[in-house]
Amino acid sequence: MDCIKIRQLEVFAYHGCMEEEKINGQKFYIDMDLCTDMRKSGVSDELEETVNYAEVCSFVDKYLKENRFNLIEAAAEHTVRELLKRFPKIKGADMTINKPSAPIGLPFGNVAVKVSRRWNKVILSIGSNMGDKEAYLNGAIDGIYDNDNCRINTISKFIETEPYGPVEQDNFLNGCPEIETLYSPEELLEVIHDIELQANRTREIHWGPRTLDIDIIFYENQIVDLPDLKIPHVEMHKRLFVLEPLKTIAPYWVHPIYKKTVEQLLEEIKPESKCNGCSGCCAIKKD
Repeated sequence: MDCIKIRQLEVFAYHGCMEEEKINGQKFYIDMDLCTDMRKSGVSDELEETVNYAEVCSFVDKYLKENRFNLIEAAAEHTVRELLKRFPKIKGADMTINKPSAPIGLPFGNVAVKVSRRWNKVILSIGSNMGDKEAYLNGAIDGIYDNDNCRINTISKFIETEPYGPVEQDNFLNGCPEIETLYSPEELLEVIHDIELQANRTREIHWGPRTLDIDIIFYENQIVDLPDLKIPHVEMHKRLFVLEPLKTIAPYWVHPIYKKTVEQLLEEIKPESKCNGCSGCCAIKKD
C-alpha cells in the first residue's frame, strides 16, 4: 500500500516515570509511516482525496500534550490507535516515539519505541437458539458497533438452521458480520466474551443451547493456534450455518489452511444441507 512518511515531528510533552519528567517535560520526536491509498489523489491532485499530513501532525502534537503517560510504549499505543480512528483514510500506521533525553544516567544516542497498528478485517459468526434470537443477534452487532476499536463493514442475512452436535435443542438463528478492528485476536476474543456475558451466555453443556454465541472465523489471513483460540475456527469448514451466510458477504475469502474459497468449502458440504431458509436480516446503524 502507498505510504506517507513523516519524520522527526517535535513535541514537547510530559511523559515518563520519573518525577522530574512529569514536572519539567522534555522533547520527543515522532516518526510516522501512514498506509493509505494515494491513487485517487495522485490522479485528481485534490487535497480532500488524501490524508492531510498537516492535520495529522497537529492531531499527534495535541494528543501527546493533552495526555500524559508513564511509558512511551503506552504513549505510542494510545496515540496511534486514536490516529487511526480520527483519519479513516489511514488503513495502518507505524509510529516511533524517540526520547533522546531519557534519564538513563549514561552516555547514549537515543531511546525509541515503535508500534505498528492497522485496521484488520475479521469475519465473525453469531448465533442464538434461546429466547428472542434475533434480538440477541442484533444486540451482539450493537455491542460491536458501540466499540470504537471496531467498525462494521457488512452483515449477512440471518438464517435458521438445525442445531449442530448431539444435544437436542431448538433451531438456531445464525449470521456473519464482517468487521474491521484495531484489536489483536486475543483482545478481540475478550471483547466478544464480554458481549456474550451481557447476553447471559453460559457454557454449561458443550454444543448446548445458548442465548448468544460469537466465534472468530477469520482474522485477515492469520493462523492462530493458542490453547483457547484457534483461527480459522477449526470447525467452520464443516458448518453450513457458517458458510451459507458467509458466502453472501465474502464468497471468495480464502481459507489460509485449506487454500479454498468460502464458496468452494460450501459446495463440498452443500449436499448435506438442512437449512430452513432465511429469517430476515438486520440493519446496520448509520453514522
